[in-house]
Amino acid sequence: MQTSMERRITVKEVRDSMDVKDFYYELPQELIAQDPLEDRSSSRLLVLKKGTGEVEHTSFRHIIDYLEPGDCLVLNNTKVIPARLFGEREGTGGKVELLLLKRRENDVWETLVKPGKKARPGTKILFGGGLLTGEVQDIVEDGNRLVKFSYEGIFEEILDKLGQMPLPPYITHKLLDKDRYQTVYAKEEGSAAAPTAGLHFTPGLLAQIREKGISIAEVTLHVGLGTFRPVKAEQVQDHHMHSEFYQISEEAAGIINETKRRGGRVVCVGTTSCRTVESAARDLKARKQQEGMLAQNGEVREGVLEEGLPSQSGNMRTGDVVQAGSGWTDIFIYPGYQFQVLDALITNFHLPESTLVMLVSALAGREQVLRAYRIAVEEKYRFFSFGDAMLVV
Repeated sequence: MQTSMERRITVKEVRDSMDVKDFYYELPQELIAQDPLEDRSSSRLLVLKKGTGEVEHTSFRHIIDYLEPGDCLVLNNTKVIPARLFGEREGTGGKVELLLLKRRENDVWETLVKPGKKARPGTKILFGGGLLTGEVQDIVEDGNRLVKFSYEGIFEEILDKLGQMPLPPYITHKLLDKDRYQTVYAKEEGSAAAPTAGLHFTPGLLAQIREKGISIAEVTLHVGLGTFRPVKAEQVQDHHMHSEFYQISEEAAGIINETKRRGGRVVCVGTTSCRTVESAARDLKARKQQEGMLAQNGEVREGVLEEGLPSQSGNMRTGDVVQAGSGWTDIFIYPGYQFQVLDALITNFHLPESTLVMLVSALAGREQVLRAYRIAVEEKYRFFSFGDAMLVV
């Protein structure tokens, strides 16, 4: 039986079958941003009004003009770890590149190893001249390796010394400052990639947003490398999402629920924040159904909770849309999905035919989103992780 922490949330809601190629657009290579801007908030902002398809152009520092008192801004406070390690095989000296994907238990990590053919169980890899040693324990799904590390001291400090930031494959320039691939509010270590929509915010801009009467809720979703994996299926609904760990504190859940009760908008910063709150909302709905709180006549009844849902904490109130808790999610949001929490989205421009473009299309419609992307190309916006931003409102 799966434990509460092992359960995966899967969402596949679609009206009609769709081809992945329907989410393709032409992008000149020179528009892929290779370096972050010196001033985070000086990036450009394309505003797409989902109700009309109208497009506006402004600077990201003016994002505050599109937020209203009583709104809630949801941030993903995950922190990217320097997960790319370079070492050599013990005995042969063969060069090895290793990428940490997720911690399985204590010092055992699921990893991506290159070259993989020679990374058989029992293979030992030395990093930093032996400062860190990894031994391949097993080969798992997708050819990933389970590696157990041995070292003296604190693993995170050694990793910070030896590791490099795992930049996406489309970024070829060397990152001179590790902090530029972190949001200014990054706290919880565990991501293999940054929630890049948040890279545009500065402490000053966040202070202005708070002063305007806009609440800020911090959630956590540790971004995995599946974010960069291409969709190989021909039909959208045949794609299987990677699973990622998420967590929502009681404070964050309270802020989001109170915002919805008062009629304010929940504005997610990035697709990861969106997937976090929508995962929590769907899970809470299932939890309420199990407890008998959603009777057919709409009356609240008491019941007994079954096992199998992600761990939850805090009191559940009628009208709540999310509840504090944690778990794993492989939620897949694409056109046809009915949003439970999200009202508006701040995001970057994403790869053609990616699950991220599909998520944005679920909110604003595929044709409107692709039209906005074509406009962004014509206006020479900067694309992808270090690129410009988009607000769907």
